[in-house]
Amino acid sequence: MATVRMIDIAVNFTDSMFKGIYNGKQYHMGDIQAVLKRAWSAGVERIIVTGGSLEESKEALAIAETDARLFCTVGVHPTRCKEFEDSGDPEKHLQDLLTLAKEGKEKGKVVAIGECGLDYDRLHFCPSDIQKKYFEKQFELAYTIKLPMFLHMRAASQDFCDILQRNKDRFVAGVAHSFTGSAEDCDKLLSFSNVFIGINGCSLKTAENLEVVKGIPVERMMIETDSPYCDIKNTHAGIRYVKSSWPSKKKDKHDQECLVKGRNEPCLVRQVLEVVAGTKGIADIDQLSQTLYHNTCRVFFPHDLDSAAEALLASGREDL
Repeated sequence: MATVRMIDIAVNFTDSMFKGIYNGKQYHMGDIQAVLKRAWSAGVERIIVTGGSLEESKEALAIAETDARLFCTVGVHPTRCKEFEDSGDPEKHLQDLLTLAKEGKEKGKVVAIGECGLDYDRLHFCPSDIQKKYFEKQFELAYTIKLPMFLHMRAASQDFCDILQRNKDRFVAGVAHSFTGSAEDCDKLLSFSNVFIGINGCSLKTAENLEVVKGIPVERMMIETDSPYCDIKNTHAGIRYVKSSWPSKKKDKHDQECLVKGRNEPCLVRQVLEVVAGTKGIADIDQLSQTLYHNTCRVFFPHDLDSAAEALLASGREDL
C-alpha cells in the first residue's frame, strides 16, 4: 500500500476529536500518535496541520514541532474573523499572527498563511463585510513573509475571486482547499495560474462533484482529508472507486489499532487518491500520487523539490 507518495494538506489536529472529546464528552484518550502511525504506514509522507485562529495556529505549530513530517498554517478562518475586532486591537492581532508565522517559518514548520478566505454558507458566525476585510488583510501577511496561501471558499466565488484578483501579485501561490464549487467556480480559480485546487471527501459527494473533479487538470490539484471531517461516506458518489479500507470501532469502544467510526483521519487520504484516479480513468495510481506530491512540494516545500530535481538531473532523468 505504501508505494504511493502522499501529502495530506489539511488535517485539523487541534480538533477535540483527536483528544477523544466528541460534542463536549470525553470518550477516549487523545490518540494522535496512533493516527500518525496509520498515516505513515499508508504512504503519507507529510501532513499540514491547519490553523484557523490565532490560538489554534499556536497549537498547530506546537503539534507540528512534535514530528519532522508535520507542518502547519497560521491564519484566521473566515467564520472566525470577528476575533480580529473582538481582540480590541485588530492591527495588533494581525501583528501577532505575523510574529507567530515568522517564528514558525524560521523553524521550517509554518508553510502557509491561512486557513483564510470567505464562507457565505455560515454567515451566522461572521458577516460577509468582516470576512472580506480580514481575508484581504491576511494577504499582507503572505506578502510580508513570502509564504503561500491556504484558502477557503464556500458559496462566495465572485467576491473571493475579486479579492484574489486585487491581490494576485501579493502571494506566491495558493490552494483553494476542500473545494466543493461548480465547474464555473473551478474555472475562475484555475484562471489564476498560481492557484491549485484541494480535493477531499466533501469534493466527491455527488455525481456533479465528480464531473467537476474530472475536469481539473492533475497538474493543478492536491489531495487532503480535512480530518476529522469530510470522510468519504458509503452514500457518496465517489465510494464506488474506493479500494482501501481500515478496521474501525465506535468511539465508545475505542481501540488504538482501529479508526474511530465517523471520524476522518490522514490515512484515508489514500481513498481520496483512489477516487480521483477512478473518476479521471487513471490506471497508474502511483504516477498520479507522484504528480500530486510534486504539485504540493512546488507550493509548500519548494526547497525540497529543488533538491529532488537536482538529484534527478544528476542521475540523467528529466521527469520533474
